[in-house]
Amino acid sequence: MAQVELVMPKMGESIMEGTILKWLKKEGELVKQDEPILEVATDKVDTEVPSLYAGKIIKFLRQEGEIVQIGLPIAILETDINAESSAPTISAPIQVQNSVAPAKIEVEKAEVTSNLSHRFYSPLVLNIAKEENISMAELENITGTGKENRVTKTDILDYIQNKKNQVFVTVEPKIEKVVVPVIEEKLIFPVKEDFTQSVKPATSFGANVEIIEMDRMRKMIAERMLDSQRISAHVTSYVEADVTNIVFWRNRIKQEFLKKENDALTLTPIFIEALAKAFKDYPLMNASVVGDKIIVKKEINIGMAVALSNGNLIVPVIKNADQLNIVGLTKKVNELARKARENKLTPDDLAEGTYTMSNVGSFGNVMGTPIILQPQIGIMAFGAVQKKPAVVETEFGDAIGIRHLMYLSHSYDHRVVDGSLGGMFVRRVADYLERFDVNRKIW
Repeated sequence: MAQVELVMPKMGESIMEGTILKWLKKEGELVKQDEPILEVATDKVDTEVPSLYAGKIIKFLRQEGEIVQIGLPIAILETDINAESSAPTISAPIQVQNSVAPAKIEVEKAEVTSNLSHRFYSPLVLNIAKEENISMAELENITGTGKENRVTKTDILDYIQNKKNQVFVTVEPKIEKVVVPVIEEKLIFPVKEDFTQSVKPATSFGANVEIIEMDRMRKMIAERMLDSQRISAHVTSYVEADVTNIVFWRNRIKQEFLKKENDALTLTPIFIEALAKAFKDYPLMNASVVGDKIIVKKEINIGMAVALSNGNLIVPVIKNADQLNIVGLTKKVNELARKARENKLTPDDLAEGTYTMSNVGSFGNVMGTPIILQPQIGIMAFGAVQKKPAVVETEFGDAIGIRHLMYLSHSYDHRVVDGSLGGMFVRRVADYLERFDVNRKIW
């Protein structure tokens, strides 16, 4: 038998620490590999963390409510040789570079539970309540949908939104008129009018407006988009691609695909496949910038922008996209999109992206100028597919035909990507789309 350390896992990009919400096992209990062992909260998600090992829990090194840095040990497990060899033993904490400041969690450990409360609140929920000036008494009245009626992030955000949608009554400020009295009757110059001093009215809005305050996620998106504009020198190149073969192929096969795979075949997996192929030709586009260094990634992990029902945006990641066929890509795309809309994404679903794509055509948009997701160096938007007259080359000469055309918009960081590379990359993606085999077999 051997003892191994279970450490606080990486919870996503830019997250340096997490809060232990609840241990799902007790000391002395057995745990299976990949079985959930604790619940962890960050400023983005609350999630269950599985054990990397199978064995018996010897000791918990951290308590519920404690904030733990990523990579630090949280428990000791006793495991046999087979279980130990199933995952690497971590004997020392992961070193965090001094240049990266840990994310600040404003909720103190003592605030996780309250003597006045009859139920448990995660630091994420308490942090939101603190920022929105929600009292503990008010928090107690929020209906919880989590385990044991616990208030989740969605519960409190919905409560805040409903609260802000109530009718507001604007009270006009009262303007007081101060009259300066005449001190002496024998004035050479008569006083024509009273001197007055008015209180400057506060900014007010009429009854025909609705005031909506940004929720936490929208504030985070706004901050990151502004940071990206400040950090990267954005340039956007455009090409138009003829995707007629793809449209005909999909229309012919989509019903059979749905019947066999129980999944809808959309254009997004085909776009991702073309991107993955283009990275093989231009590997420098699959990179990020750290300081004055360009970090070229070997793994092709493509983030996919997903619009949520509340108007916000989230980017789950298809990892090793180049190693998946159309069936695999379709299932992964549909799974992540469904999890995003059901608020079931895990931190791992959002981590390690190397490039991002956005299918703006799904909203009927012809093209766009997407903003780069830091620290990546590029993002591509795929526009709506439209029928247009176009010149078609045939063996009998040029002719006018109806073709399915689409714009591709490639925004890239001009600090490290020149126009030649940025332009050739988006052109290569379009080439792979145009050369799509209309007789392609997938089974």
